[in-house]
Amino acid sequence: MRKRLAVSSLLLVVAAGVWAGIAGLSGRPEAVDSFVQIDRPPRIEPDYADAVIPPNIAPLNFLVREAGSAYSVRIAGPQGDPVEVFSRKPAIRIRPRPWHALLEQNRGQELQIDVFVKAEDGRWNRFQAITNRVANEDIDRFLVYRKMHPTHLRVKGRIDIEVRDLTSFRKSVLLSSDSPENGCINCHAFAGNRSDKMLLGVRSPTYGVGTLLVDGPAVHQIDAKFGYTSWHPSGQVAVYAVNNLPMFYHSSRNEVRDTVDLDSFLACYLSDSKTIAVEPNLARKEHLENWPAWSGDGKHLYFCSAPMLWPRDTPSPPPQYDQVRYSLMRISYDLASDRWGELETVLSSKDTGKSIAMPRCSPDGRWLSFCMCDYGYFPAWQAGSDLCLMDLTARDTTGKPPYRRLEINSDVSESWQTWSSNSRWIVFSSKRLHGVFTRLFISYVDPDGTVHKPIVLPQKDPAFYGSCLLTFNTPELVTDRPAATGETLARVFRSPKRLSVEMPLTMATPKAAGPTSESAWQAQRE
Repeated sequence: MRKRLAVSSLLLVVAAGVWAGIAGLSGRPEAVDSFVQIDRPPRIEPDYADAVIPPNIAPLNFLVREAGSAYSVRIAGPQGDPVEVFSRKPAIRIRPRPWHALLEQNRGQELQIDVFVKAEDGRWNRFQAITNRVANEDIDRFLVYRKMHPTHLRVKGRIDIEVRDLTSFRKSVLLSSDSPENGCINCHAFAGNRSDKMLLGVRSPTYGVGTLLVDGPAVHQIDAKFGYTSWHPSGQVAVYAVNNLPMFYHSSRNEVRDTVDLDSFLACYLSDSKTIAVEPNLARKEHLENWPAWSGDGKHLYFCSAPMLWPRDTPSPPPQYDQVRYSLMRISYDLASDRWGELETVLSSKDTGKSIAMPRCSPDGRWLSFCMCDYGYFPAWQAGSDLCLMDLTARDTTGKPPYRRLEINSDVSESWQTWSSNSRWIVFSSKRLHGVFTRLFISYVDPDGTVHKPIVLPQKDPAFYGSCLLTFNTPELVTDRPAATGETLARVFRSPKRLSVEMPLTMATPKAAGPTSESAWQAQRE
């Protein structure tokens, strides 16, 4: 019995020693009894300072860009227990459970982040506190986006449509380009921030061109390629662009890629009858129509339109490619009668001197965000592209289009926006971190339209963006995780069974469907 007790005691001592060693390796807090106050905030990366953050967002892990041998961080609010992190390295990884508890208890209040850095002489330096505000409103839990290499034409690279749980770092692949054998996947669109209605364009050198339709539990393939698409909030009508979009290259500028919309129009997919229709005002023969966007109540369709400056069958690029400027248009729609109203010019390029692209309406009907660039329809490849915001309520009241360039713009390209279902958050793409790769940023929008400093999509590894050579774009916020993913979608696309739809023969721009050569599937867009 004594031998057993002695052995047990020895094992406990050894286990305690091992546990102590593990605790030391994982970063056991070191007491900061005294410190020297530094009269400036610490340098951190990513820049998670002076922002409004969602109360359900994943931990904002960051790097402390201050030299030291140890780092101690304390995150506190007026309510609840503070979150403390100790690290021998500059990487600060915040434990999810106490982080979420702290945010939940401090909705609508400020968080203070104190950063302590141990200098080489053994003394601790305390920097000025970083302050963020926790919003009252959640952001939609799931973000669906396209992740890819910034490839050029004929350069193969994997493309993923990825689903990220914004409350954590969990992510999954909705569909990969590996499934259709090195194809291209793009233009995913959801109905009203819901995942039960989705359209996703797929192009493959083996299986051809098609559009995947997720309709509740069912998945179908439509025998047609849908371009940039917007669902009516009811999920009964989807308006999409039919384009001829060749790429070309500049010999000398920071972004050498460019594209032009040679010919285009908007078509309507009617979900109940599974048919395609064309409204004449959305397919005017001498105009280019692009970027459809439904209003929050579904009573108006907004889109971008520009006069065609060249004859049809003009080789790319036409000499006037950089003179094309799109205006913002809208047309009324009655869902019950399936009737369209009169065409209106909301904001003319003649008044702005710029080109308008990528409009998106907030679900509450108050705001319309859009990009404004020097020319053309594709702002992601133009450094001068800025995000703008229009007050739709004020426009309908005064008849004037009050809009402004947002203060959150950088000196490089901003593009691709999406709104949350509660109209309090926007997610957009920007090249502001490195000038080359688009990253996803989250901004809070006050009820009065004030858009706050954006934060980059948080990652588990705070050094992620420093080494990531991928680009992120086409974000879409949804409230639920998409049910159909991966092999389910791929199997439907590879199947020969398709929903056959026919384009009306009376459309105004019959040649706008774009190139039909086998190489067309290789054109990849950011």
